Amino acid sequence: MMSIGSRDMARHTRSVNASRLAPLMLLLLALSGCGWITDTLGPAPVQRGNRVDPEKLAQITPGIQTRSDVEALLGSPSARGTFDEDNWYYISAQTRLQPGRFLQVEDRRVVAISFNRQGVVSGVRELGEADGRPVQMVSRETPVPGSERNLLQSLFGNLGRPSMGGTPGIGNPANAGGRY
Repeated sequence: MMSIGSRDMARHTRSVNASRLAPLMLLLLALSGCGWITDTLGPAPVQRGNRVDPEKLAQITPGIQTRSDVEALLGSPSARGTFDEDNWYYISAQTRLQPGRFLQVEDRRVVAISFNRQGVVSGVRELGEADGRPVQMVSRETPVPGSERNLLQSLFGNLGRPSMGGTPGIGNPANAGGRY
């Protein structure tokens, strides 16, 4: 015959909820790797920059509109030419921040509008990825004289230098009790 204590002990060692949780855990594990979940349940895309409406862009005719007409129709450009005011760029992109990933650019659009010296539109074109140029980053640093110290200089560099801080004595007349 079993005692009351051993019967309670046998009841607590058995997990009642494990049989219910196991299929749910397997389902969650299987669905956690699916990309469609993050795409459908992820954050909405964010519009960045000044996106040019295609209908408004079609209204610009080279040789007729001026800078003020283009600015009134499309708004201020995202960027202007570096060395002159003859090129305006309207840059826009839709981005989405994916969980655990970098910022993903979904739709990038660059519209370039060129002006002649009189300020009249001379050309309108849309730039794509083929128009871009790869830029190589340079990882060089400009050396600064005196900043290169070896291990021994770092360890023993301040030995023998006079103290300018807290101890009175030679080299620190302020702490010498007024005597020079």
